[in-house]
Amino acid sequence: MKPLRMSLLLLFMMLISACSTASLVVTPKGLPEVYEDVNATHQKKKDVSISLFRLNNYTDTPRAGMRAANLIEGILLTKGYKVKSHLKNKIPSMKKARKIAKEDGSKYFMYGGVSEWRYKTGIDGEPAVSIQVSLYKTKNAKLVWSATGSDSDWGNASIGTTAQDLLTEMMQE
Repeated sequence: MKPLRMSLLLLFMMLISACSTASLVVTPKGLPEVYEDVNATHQKKKDVSISLFRLNNYTDTPRAGMRAANLIEGILLTKGYKVKSHLKNKIPSMKKARKIAKEDGSKYFMYGGVSEWRYKTGIDGEPAVSIQVSLYKTKNAKLVWSATGSDSDWGNASIGTTAQDLLTEMMQE
């Protein structure tokens, strides 16, 4: 009886792990710190401003880059960053994005792409997303931080929640 229970448990675990997968690669250095400790009871907020552009859309899904960038904007705002949004504008080249960020007075600018934003075909239609985001210094276009991630979820989840969970994980400090 015990080997049967163990076999069923292993089978159940394999089924669960096969339905939701994630892959993530992040640079060793995290996003710039927004808050610095002054003493044990007080934190000082730094002026960390980011010009955010719509992500390049490499998918068949219309406006996937804008949708992902909108989620990024919300996550950055909750972390205390000042975000200068350029989501409604056409996607500029890296050179033009840097120029716009300089005009904004932003210390950094964020640029990237979406390579998957869809529901998989099949009975459950699980959501699947793949996103790459990079943060550059406006002054010299030096790469500060970069993350690439892919995730899929259960059939009852939405692309938005799957993408938001992935982006939140990508931007962990």
